[in-house]
Amino acid sequence: MITVVELPEYIRKSERLLDEEERDNVVEYVARNPRTGALVTGTGGVRKMRWARKGMGKSGGARIIYFFYNENIPVFLLTAFGKNEKTNLTKAECNELAKLTTLLVKSYKRGDK
Repeated sequence: MITVVELPEYIRKSERLLDEEERDNVVEYVARNPRTGALVTGTGGVRKMRWARKGMGKSGGARIIYFFYNENIPVFLLTAFGKNEKTNLTKAECNELAKLTTLLVKSYKRGDK
C-alpha cells in the first residue's frame, strides 16, 4: 500500500462532498489502487476517479483528482468536485496541475519531503 497525502484544497472540498467514512474509504482505495483513475491529458500524470456518494451512485457522486507518479512518491489527493458542479477540469486547471506535478516530482527526487 502506498502513502497518500491529502492536500489542503482536497481536504476543504472533500469535506463538503463526503462524510468522514467516505473520505477514509477514498484514501484507502487510492492507496491500494493508485492507477485506477483515468489519466487527465495535459496534466503531467493527474488522474480523475469517480466516487459514489452515499445514496447517489457514481453518476451523482464526486470526482476525485489525484496525482500518482510511482511507488517511491506518495499519491497526492489534489482536489474534488461533485459531478453536478462540473464534469471536467478546465484547460487552465490542467495547466496549473501540470506545473504542480512537476514541482512534486522534482522535490521528491531531490529528497525534499
